[in-house]
Amino acid sequence: MSDIGATHVCPVRVYYEDTDAEGIVYYANYLKFAERGRTEMLRAAGIAHPTLWANHGVGFAVRNMTADYLKPAKLDDVLAVHSRLINLRGASMSAEQIVRRADEDLVRLTVRLACIDRNGRPKRLPDLFRTALDSYRHDI
Repeated sequence: MSDIGATHVCPVRVYYEDTDAEGIVYYANYLKFAERGRTEMLRAAGIAHPTLWANHGVGFAVRNMTADYLKPAKLDDVLAVHSRLINLRGASMSAEQIVRRADEDLVRLTVRLACIDRNGRPKRLPDLFRTALDSYRHDI
């Protein structure tokens, strides 16, 4: 992850429920950590999920995700989910997320989110939110 564009950092601690029998984080739980990181990035930009639905009739759905698992996290580790936007389009956005332990990259994820209406159809992201997200944007 380069230093261009703002990065949101969300701390996460690994709990027993996140691990397998060996005390290693189960691979699917990194997706939950990433979801928390994205949600907190949106919240920091002034966008709360309930507000999206209640006031604007839109929400986000994961369209595509890739994950590169580099090293395992373990029970009681303190992690940080680093999130930033790498693409913002009319009805979608893409984010790069890295789950780290100190300065070690553990998992690198790229996620594409579709902005949808209540019927699940694509809908343009409201301009108010596009402006709010500009500080986390780094188009590549």
